[in-house]
Amino acid sequence: MSKKRACHSEQFKAKIALAAVRGDKTLGELAQQFQVHPTQISTWKQHLLDRVPELFADRRKKREPERISTDALYQQIGQLSMELSWLQKKTASFDGG
Repeated sequence: MSKKRACHSEQFKAKIALAAVRGDKTLGELAQQFQVHPTQISTWKQHLLDRVPELFADRRKKREPERISTDALYQQIGQLSMELSWLQKKTASFDGG
């Protein structure tokens, strides 16, 4: 019978990742202490280290709006102008009889 996968809380993962970053114990010792595979601890540690710069990012800076390519804008203008001319032709048939 297969073993059910463990679901760990964010606090638990953070606690283990911080312990791994501290380096007081080896991954094997942490794995034995917390009953988690060493590879999983390495993954959590890497996630922590990847996200640390986000913690210290200056949030006061305004984010630049996403740039939309001019090709996409010209395509949208062309489509809208075609729809407008089509609608003008259709409404002209109603007005002119």
